[in-house]
Amino acid sequence: MMQTTEPASHIPPGFRTVTPYFIVDEPERLVAFAKTVFGAEELQDQRALGPDGKLLHTAFRIGDSVLETGRASDPWKPLKIGIHLFVHDVDAAYALALKAGGKSLHEVKDMDYGERSGAVQDPFGNQWYIATYMKSQGRGPA
Repeated sequence: MMQTTEPASHIPPGFRTVTPYFIVDEPERLVAFAKTVFGAEELQDQRALGPDGKLLHTAFRIGDSVLETGRASDPWKPLKIGIHLFVHDVDAAYALALKAGGKSLHEVKDMDYGERSGAVQDPFGNQWYIATYMKSQGRGPA
């Protein structure tokens, strides 16, 4: 009897069950924004170039999460999404986001639900809700 082995997981290494996917006109610029603002690392093995040499698809890691992006084309039009992203220093990330071309949606402030957060819109219209959990404040889930 021939023995078969199944892959260890149905999810690629480093990915989670749910992966946000951005569709933008220039995925290179989105990755550059994420690198500048959030210290993202592009996953080089996820890069796919089209016949014209333009980036069609890639993935990048921010902290323990992977996000993917692809180039808009027919029938895939640009798709705006919102991301809730936890960072160590929300004030610094917010300032970097504005410097990198983001537009403020709301300034950083302490929220009554246990986060210090701000919100920016990236150059593609995606909304990034940037937050630092304030466990030391005794607020939010335990």
